[in-house]
Amino acid sequence: METLDIKKSASGAKPATPAAKPAETKSISGSEAVLEALLAEGVDVLFGYPGGAIMPIYDALYDYQDKLQHILVRHEQGGIHAAQGYARTSGKVGVVFATSGPGATNLVTGLADAMIDSTPLVAVTGQVFASLLGTDAFQETDVINITTPVTKWNYQVTDATEIPAILAKAFYIARTGRPGPVLIDITKNAQIQKFDYQGYTPCHHVRSYRPKPIIRKEYIEQAAKLINAAAKPFVLFGQGIILGSAEKEFKAFIEKAGLPAAATILGLSSLPTTHPLHVGMLGMHGNYAPNVLTNECDVLIAIGMRFDDRVTGRLDKYAKQAKVIHLDIDPAEIDKNVKAEVPVWGDCKETLPLLTALVEKKSHDEWLGKFRELEKKEVEQVIYPELNPTSEQLTMGEVLKSLNELTGGKAVIVTDVGQHQMVACRYATFTDTKSNVTSGGLGTMGFGLPAAIGAKYGAPDRTVVAIIGDGGIQMTIQELGTIMQFGAAVKILILNNQFLGMVRQWQQLFNDKRYSFVNITSPDYVAVAKGYHIEAARIDARADLKTALKTMLDHPGAYLLEVMVGKENNVFPMVPQGCSVSEIRLS
Repeated sequence: METLDIKKSASGAKPATPAAKPAETKSISGSEAVLEALLAEGVDVLFGYPGGAIMPIYDALYDYQDKLQHILVRHEQGGIHAAQGYARTSGKVGVVFATSGPGATNLVTGLADAMIDSTPLVAVTGQVFASLLGTDAFQETDVINITTPVTKWNYQVTDATEIPAILAKAFYIARTGRPGPVLIDITKNAQIQKFDYQGYTPCHHVRSYRPKPIIRKEYIEQAAKLINAAAKPFVLFGQGIILGSAEKEFKAFIEKAGLPAAATILGLSSLPTTHPLHVGMLGMHGNYAPNVLTNECDVLIAIGMRFDDRVTGRLDKYAKQAKVIHLDIDPAEIDKNVKAEVPVWGDCKETLPLLTALVEKKSHDEWLGKFRELEKKEVEQVIYPELNPTSEQLTMGEVLKSLNELTGGKAVIVTDVGQHQMVACRYATFTDTKSNVTSGGLGTMGFGLPAAIGAKYGAPDRTVVAIIGDGGIQMTIQELGTIMQFGAAVKILILNNQFLGMVRQWQQLFNDKRYSFVNITSPDYVAVAKGYHIEAARIDARADLKTALKTMLDHPGAYLLEVMVGKENNVFPMVPQGCSVSEIRLS
């Protein structure tokens, strides 16, 4: 922590200019300094679970209950996923508290999830007394070394005087540049220690950390030249649009140049689903046209996405005919997986307007028509049968179709991981940004329910629907207790196919139906929900679907609806592992 070196005049004479009045100081504890930092950073809600090593912070929190809303989760993993959901819908930094040892290690999955999905978080963990570090004390774990690979930055505080500056740095690093999780581990002695507090100074600069790379005008010009000369340009857009608050800038860019655009799973909702230039979702279970035509475009413009393997398929057969323009705030992502002809470093909120100013106003009607032509093929072979089934069994797709009709695409859709996730992302309608909350890069089962709780606190005036499979719900089902205690009005839609569906699909297609340990039995979810004083219902008939969904959505509080769907329905299209995106299968 930097301090000013103030020296007296050697002569003792009164200075010609009066010295600035020193900041008023007050003696507070390290724990109080943590909470003062949260208030100064605009934190209004946090998630956590107390324990011995973080007890002094919780003791201080007792006196801050009118200023900070603390949500007591039922498991630390639930706490960090809730913080993620909050960050994703609010656009603010999510905050989670946990104690040392198992409390801290229970955060690791959420930290890894937030790291790969670029979610801004500050996790504060308690730690044993500094004098006990390295002695294998009760609930001591080396959380710094454990979490180094899954955090953007972490730091252990052993002296209370460090807390204001370290927390300021933590929030700055978490939210700036490519966002991510930061963990601050605070020893118990530092939490108890009193010191002279001189107020909180937000951080705006960290030496050696450059959150935004310098924008290079020549690259903007080169990119514009390629786009203007392109006959078959194609845009791939990711979550960087949402993280950069660049939705308007992105829309203006593609509309001026007439560019077909497809979303990554995390890019969904940054452009309305019904926009005439939106041609679908990329990836293993994405739409047919954008996957196939990736290998036919002549200029590929990637914005705020990282060319994940689920998007690219086989890299040696990915868009080899195209000149690639890659816009990203993280220089490490450029050329990491796909070689860029033109790298456009910078925040897309700043780079997109510069690029838009240089691109020519065009429409690529014939090229866009090719997307629509292939889309018809997918509609006929996959989408129409999924949304309008003739079998008695309900499909996940038709549940989403009815949900769209009732919400008008205005709801926040939070998904867990599995077949239901792919179906929800394929068929949900999004009209507003920050409406799709899912675990993308890590694929964390158990994410859905706690993330939906956090999403509701991040967007209290919006309808939040958690779409979860019968496997994922059982991983964090205890968070129904959090809903019971704090009243988060989350709508929980369980799509139950009585299987670990995505693994079963792979075993059917690639392992000769050798269904190895994918049959999963479930409790009576209605009874479980009612045990937590949450209204619930279960249906298995098509005739009951719309009425049941409307009842769920109209209910003033939390509601759980279990929908029994076909046991062996598969999600198509699908790019088999090890195949090119143009080898996508419709059946």
